[in-house]
Amino acid sequence: MTKSSSFSCGNHVIYPAHGVGKIKSIETFSVGQESIEVFVISFEKDRMILRLPVANAKTSGLRPVSTIKEITAAINGLKARGRTRRAMWSRRAQEYEAKINSGDPASLAEVIRELYRNVNQPEQSYSERQVYQTALHRLAGEIAAIESIDTDCAIQKVEKILEAA
Repeated sequence: MTKSSSFSCGNHVIYPAHGVGKIKSIETFSVGQESIEVFVISFEKDRMILRLPVANAKTSGLRPVSTIKEITAAINGLKARGRTRRAMWSRRAQEYEAKINSGDPASLAEVIRELYRNVNQPEQSYSERQVYQTALHRLAGEIAAIESIDTDCAIQKVEKILEAA
């Protein structure tokens, strides 16, 4: 492991485009005369392995799992009143995707809060449900990693908060 890296094998990490992963190993590859050190990150939900050069970790947005304080702030964001937006869905969908891909728990909570529908509200379109589910699974995955619980339990926890709000 390099001195500049704060990640080690076995750590859960957040990769913005894929959510919660686990560093399985740190390997060194030789490419020509160069030697490249990479994190081998496993994303169990997607059954995917990512090899990310250690030198690119920061610029790629790789980060450690949030602290309890950061997640608590995001969960409190779920309790806030969602605002109704009148912009066209295509524009809102782009904004939501950018927030989801930022990997920021507070942004994920904002997307979830704005797209959440309870039983008394009108039905969502297919694409709204897809965006909602993506944000919900990303936030729940991080909560599950922090609290060492199953992702489904974390989803139920988030949805109970939304129902109570």
